[in-house]
Amino acid sequence: MPVVSAFFGIIVRMYYREHGVAHFHAEYQGQQANFTIDGEILAGSIQSKTALRLVKEWASIHGAELQLN
Repeated sequence: MPVVSAFFGIIVRMYYREHGVAHFHAEYQGQQANFTIDGEILAGSIQSKTALRLVKEWASIHGAELQLN
């Protein structure tokens, strides 16, 4: 799966051909979760509150780009 971004140990990936609700994948210290373009968790979990906050902030900044992907 192509890496879209990496920051503070968080890796964000996105398939361009996945079906269903538009979403991206984030991984942090071996934990994985799927997020909506708005940054809400669809599946999985990331236990770090700081990492979750950073992913949500990242999604709010890059939402338009994610939507285009």
